[in-house]
Amino acid sequence: MLVAREDGMNASKIRNLNDVFRQTFIGGQVMLTSGVNALPSDSKTKLLYAVKTHSDFTEGNDPNGEHDFGSCDIAGEKFFWKIDYYDVSMEFGSPNPSDPAVTRRVLTVMHSDEY
Repeated sequence: MLVAREDGMNASKIRNLNDVFRQTFIGGQVMLTSGVNALPSDSKTKLLYAVKTHSDFTEGNDPNGEHDFGSCDIAGEKFFWKIDYYDVSMEFGSPNPSDPAVTRRVLTVMHSDEY
């Protein structure tokens, strides 16, 4: 079933594009904040694996059904990740996040205190 957003965009298509990007890191840019980048390599590896395999999406933490945000705990520390949608020039928001031809996805992984 296709889910329509209030703005007319297709949440199911956005969700599928976000899932593929998050699970493969193909189809956009992945950014690590300074706090994440400062982690030891093994912790970064665990964190990125947790982002790629995240599946705990509920109506409470994913109200639009787009799989564009999540959180995880690694070694007792809380981390967030967020997918944002930009236009092709990376200057403004995308006019249509369900259309990869006009959208550049950016996945940012951050320590919770950097949010």
